[in-house]
Amino acid sequence: MYQAPHHAQIGYLVWAVLFACLFAWEAIGLINPTDSFPTLSQTLKAVMRHQIGRWVLFAAWLWFGWHAFVQGWHFLLRGPEL
Repeated sequence: MYQAPHHAQIGYLVWAVLFACLFAWEAIGLINPTDSFPTLSQTLKAVMRHQIGRWVLFAAWLWFGWHAFVQGWHFLLRGPEL
């Protein structure tokens, strides 16, 4: 049976905690809509009102996409390495 290296397991744990915090934040904001605790969509709307906020979010999206999908990826149609 394959066992992931210890540093990979820590990475998975960190991602799980980050997503759990994100879902908890959204849940707290949605439980009572009249409360002053903002949801994620309200926060993104406030950031995207300004052009610099849109550029920062776009840069963060590109950075995340590069690190999540492209880094370490090998082109499928590349010929065999000699």
